[in-house]
Amino acid sequence: MTTPGEVLGVSNLEQVEACLAQKLLLPREPLLASNFDVSYMARTSRDVGGDFLDYFYLADERLRIYLGDVVGKGLPAAMFAGLAIGTLRSIHKTGETPAAVPETFNKRLRVRPDPSRYCATQYAVLDPLTLELSVANAGIPLPLHLSAIGCSLLGEGGLPSGLLDFAQYDRFIYQLVTADAVLFTTGGLLEASDSHQEGFGIARLIEVCGEAGCSHPDRLLRAVFTRVKEFANANRQDDMTAVVIKCPRAIMTPLCPQIIQFGNMSAAPEGLKLASGSSACRVASNFE
Repeated sequence: MTTPGEVLGVSNLEQVEACLAQKLLLPREPLLASNFDVSYMARTSRDVGGDFLDYFYLADERLRIYLGDVVGKGLPAAMFAGLAIGTLRSIHKTGETPAAVPETFNKRLRVRPDPSRYCATQYAVLDPLTLELSVANAGIPLPLHLSAIGCSLLGEGGLPSGLLDFAQYDRFIYQLVTADAVLFTTGGLLEASDSHQEGFGIARLIEVCGEAGCSHPDRLLRAVFTRVKEFANANRQDDMTAVVIKCPRAIMTPLCPQIIQFGNMSAAPEGLKLASGSSACRVASNFE
């Protein structure tokens, strides 16, 4: 019996090797720190897929997270994801700011552009001591802030990486507080569709988060993926990845639940946008 891989000229052994390589595009385990936890869940639409994720520390002891979603599915998307994650790893070692990373990443992908391949990415930096979160978005769904008073989207979107020359990205800074959580997702999760071709969407995601709460990130992730699976039923879906940053109920470092300010906007560093309104900072309390 001929397998899909053999039709494409890919042997079973090569498919197995591709699956092993795919695992290298994702972290080996959750990250448990004194001031926060990081957990994730991922599902591919085929044996391999185009989503990628990593989190790591640099010399300044701040946490970096990047999440990506390559256009397309299967082995071609996975191969481009491997290129993307290698490029990002070469950039993050320089310690560039969250806004500069997607700009540099976009420029490097455009050196040898593939018109049929590009990716949506998100780069975030968390200060473990102050719980200050910086986010830069390149066409991926906006992160969802889960707090005691509800859910809200953070930041603004940008152009996907590798799509156009000279793309620029803004950095948004938020002050998290105890018991907060932030959920990052790739597009496949929100775009999962039912038999009527209706997408799962952000409203259903917020509903699930409200029901599951954010006290236990693993439970939240399972609830989200279970609800998406039930919604889509047997319909074939895109790759899906979600990652949660969870702040503890109490930490030793004093926090001021105010968004970081730089005086008036004219004095703000170039490329920086400050969030407005109450959605960027929350009062410490239980979400559930």
